[in-house]
Amino acid sequence: MELLLALAVITAVICFGALISFGNEKQRRALNELREQVVLWAIQDLRIKRERLARNVRVDDPLGWLSRTAEKILGPGLNLKVVEFFQDPPVLVCSNENENHRVFFSPLSPDEVKGIRNARKNRLANPVMDNPLLSLPGKVVEYQLSTLNCGFLFDAEFELAWKGITGHSANKTDRLWMYLPR
Repeated sequence: MELLLALAVITAVICFGALISFGNEKQRRALNELREQVVLWAIQDLRIKRERLARNVRVDDPLGWLSRTAEKILGPGLNLKVVEFFQDPPVLVCSNENENHRVFFSPLSPDEVKGIRNARKNRLANPVMDNPLLSLPGKVVEYQLSTLNCGFLFDAEFELAWKGITGHSANKTDRLWMYLPR
């Protein structure tokens, strides 16, 4: 009799534990779905607000915009002046009037630049690399400018500023790379 009672209690405890585990798993899935819905709602809300603002984006002074954007990374006192623009690969060479050093801007990431540099080195037909981005010295500090560190509407403003300075499209990229030779 005692043995049957002990088995019944053990079976009841195991069944009760299984029911609790099943209920907890069901609640976990429901909370995850709710969390996903909240995130999707927040993203959509930001898209709507951003689209409303992006319609009115204007960059009246593209070079001033570029200077202010670079100041967010390098600190105040930056006054950029365009030196030259190269189309293939795209690079904007600027100089800082205050300190007289060069700053290179390109929509190409450091990995893309290395790939182009290696591809050009292997070509026998084009041994001369006149693009300064491809002949940067070994010690270069690279900064990525994007909406994360340069403002909510960076990508929309960047497209307008790049076209205003260079006369060419930035090909809908949402990042700009700044290279500082040391």
